[in-house]
Amino acid sequence: MTATQRLALYGALELSALACRTTSSSEAQPDTSPKASQNTSVSNAAASAPARVTLSPAGHDPVNVDVEVVETPEARQRGLMYRKQLPQNAGMLFIFDRPDQHSFWMHNTLVPLDIIFITADWNVLGIVENATPLTDSPRSVPGQSQYVLEVNAGFSRRHGLQAGTSVKYVPAGHGS
Repeated sequence: MTATQRLALYGALELSALACRTTSSSEAQPDTSPKASQNTSVSNAAASAPARVTLSPAGHDPVNVDVEVVETPEARQRGLMYRKQLPQNAGMLFIFDRPDQHSFWMHNTLVPLDIIFITADWNVLGIVENATPLTDSPRSVPGQSQYVLEVNAGFSRRHGLQAGTSVKYVPAGHGS
């Protein structure tokens, strides 16, 4: 089962659990006590947690990247085009249905990027550092990747990322 299929199944199970929930008469009125407000705040914060990738390079501290996740061909084609900046420790995670030899370009991409190719078992396959903006030349690494992470140029070197670095993905709303 692919990561995308697992995520879809997990989402379906969550929706199914919500749909099966029954309301008793004691739940008809909302609880407005301070404890209830606090629980709602914690619950809402967890639900709004961004998707996150944690990279754990050997000999360096793990680093978190808040990511926008793109899974459709249209979203993958647009990527980070036309963005004038990318916040520090932010990026875009491209999720593909299966491993393949993926290639990226910087067409209409204004920000220099590091492009991190990740295997199906969540390890860095290779990195294209400091991809020049506004170019159409293809960028790839040898081998098959299933995920690709784009971050600001210099990020990989600054954090000691290299082939074999362990990667963990936490979907949006699932905390750390």
